[in-house]
Amino acid sequence: MTAATVPGRPGRPGRPARPGPASGPSAGDRRLVALMAFEAATLAVFAVLHLSGALRPGSGGSNGRYGAGVAEAIICVVLVLGLRAFARSPARGRLAALAATVFAIFGFIVGLTFTVRGGATIDLIYHLTMFPVLIMTALMLGRGVGASALGRDGHGQS
Repeated sequence: MTAATVPGRPGRPGRPARPGPASGPSAGDRRLVALMAFEAATLAVFAVLHLSGALRPGSGGSNGRYGAGVAEAIICVVLVLGLRAFARSPARGRLAALAATVFAIFGFIVGLTFTVRGGATIDLIYHLTMFPVLIMTALMLGRGVGASALGRDGHGQS
């Protein structure tokens, strides 16, 4: 079968055509990508606020000059990497996205322990709001980790 005879978008010479839109990410996968992007965006905002000093220096219980900003930036980058892997290939990237989300959950637990001991109210509200969102994301990702490898129903049957 040549690139010209395969339905979907045309391929380059010497390469098969790419599959059409029907084989793209599912609506659920697109929602997960959007949710992870939202989580990463909130982390980026709070990292900038902490690093710029707009939020009280040391908020989050840290005695450091930048407070929680560095940790939030690292968690943001890890989430973006997991999100990128999942967005490119939901079947292969789901585990990376789940690992990134679990990393973020552990980061939020650590951040929450500092925040409870002396952080700003806005930090506490942020952690308490986003923590359940991260848990929900991990559960949604975890539900489908093995399903893509076995088949659509998770039992080897399509």
